[in-house]
Amino acid sequence: MPTSTDPLTTREVVFSPTLLIATWFGSGLAPVASGTFGSLAALPFVWLLMQLSMPLALLLCIALFFLGAATGRVLGLRMHEPDHGAIVVDEVVGVALAILLPYWLLAGWVSAYVFVIAGFAVFRAYDILKPWPVSYFDSHWKNAWGVMLDDVLAGFMAAAVVVASVILSQ
Repeated sequence: MPTSTDPLTTREVVFSPTLLIATWFGSGLAPVASGTFGSLAALPFVWLLMQLSMPLALLLCIALFFLGAATGRVLGLRMHEPDHGAIVVDEVVGVALAILLPYWLLAGWVSAYVFVIAGFAVFRAYDILKPWPVSYFDSHWKNAWGVMLDDVLAGFMAAAVVVASVILSQ
């Protein structure tokens, strides 16, 4: 049995549903840019959500937010770091919001691919640069809720930029 000081292994993740969710099916184990890999790994899930009704997709995003806080907390405790780089379920929720909100608000204005590419790119920029208020949650809430909330805010902010960009370009 690994101790909390041992590195996280692929085997450990594969055999733990909790760690599988927190690392978004192992994408958080990428040696560099785990947040970007987690966001990329989220795209099939986001595509699935795009096929559903808005209320159902939002309900699934909310459920994943709470599931992410719970599983991220477990992984954070395991690694003795509440915002360990392997936790990428927060990126999944954030990038989903960054893509889905503009897609639902402006469906038919531009291709769905525009929402995916723009939402992904702007979300990653906000997640990496952490402008206020994203930075507030990142630096002041050193727990599972802060881990999730900074990415949710980055997702909402990215969605606003994508919506404004599409409207202004028309």
